[in-house]
Amino acid sequence: MNVFPPTASLAPTPTLAVLGFKKQLVYHLHFWAFVAVAPLVMVQWRAGHLLLSWLLVLFCLNAVLVIVFLRWRNTYFLKGRLFPLLAVVSATYSTAINGHAGLYWSYPAAAALFFLLPLREAIVTNTLFVTVMSAVSFVKFPVADFWRITFSLGLTCIFSGVFAWLVGRLQQELTRLATTDPLTGCLNRSQLADILNQQIQMRERYERVSSLILLDLDYFKAINDQWGHLAGDKVLKEMTRRLRKRLRESDQLFRIGGEEFMVVLPETRQRDADSLAQQLLSAVSGRPFLDNIRLTASAAVAEVNRGETWSVWLNRADQALYEAKARGRNQVINAERSAETPDTPKTSPTDVQSAGSDPRVEG
Repeated sequence: MNVFPPTASLAPTPTLAVLGFKKQLVYHLHFWAFVAVAPLVMVQWRAGHLLLSWLLVLFCLNAVLVIVFLRWRNTYFLKGRLFPLLAVVSATYSTAINGHAGLYWSYPAAAALFFLLPLREAIVTNTLFVTVMSAVSFVKFPVADFWRITFSLGLTCIFSGVFAWLVGRLQQELTRLATTDPLTGCLNRSQLADILNQQIQMRERYERVSSLILLDLDYFKAINDQWGHLAGDKVLKEMTRRLRKRLRESDQLFRIGGEEFMVVLPETRQRDADSLAQQLLSAVSGRPFLDNIRLTASAAVAEVNRGETWSVWLNRADQALYEAKARGRNQVINAERSAETPDTPKTSPTDVQSAGSDPRVEG
């Protein structure tokens, strides 16, 4: 019989994939810890070590609860805080009363902490653990054994900590590579649905309105045809740099196509997003790129409507961008909005200056 959770289908985003692997790691650690420790409850009970026996019962009960909560409620029971506490206390107390028979359990306990706790918490916990185990070993064993235990347990913690740190760095790097465009460093489409859904949830729960801008370079294919793809890549990199200079830290820039970009603007009304879009188009056309290559761009602005899905929101913006292209390019078109919000001007050519500067995008 398969005692492990069924293998999930491929995660829709790299972030969810990492979380899925962490869930499996937590599940397996608690499952095998339960398998290893459960028989010891009766062993310690028959040996007359009642306190240790009850500590092991609590350890096993916590493991069962973690497994049950992960499998049927998809939550981490008490965020795993009981495992390190009970493991450290049980291993230390067992060493104090059982000698080497209890000492052996301190090594897997120390290693497991680095995979169940945040790295800093694991370092602090294991530092205290090694210190206490050294004190117990000094009292319980000969001096030669005391030094062996201290250094071997300390090295086990160091090796486990370095491995856990490298695994964490690897996860971060793989997530970054999977979620960003390698040429421009912008976010790619893998994060698009999640981020748009987050903005929709903020709209539904807290009435915090968000907008997005779709921006597409005009006649970009001619750049590749006339100057080559290397020149086109340099233009896209410079394009990204110019756009980012106008955005806030909370704004998120995507490259969702060859020369098509999207900006997600949290807590931004369509009117303000339109003003920003004008400034972005001016940044594109204001000065040449390389070799006196001059470009313009077309843009569409859409504020999220109550009750719509991310795909509908994006489709409204896409239709507005298509209209901007059909009207001659180098302009901003505002997507149609629902009746719940006041109307805004439908078109706003780039040669029309805004009445005042937009304080949200200064600098």
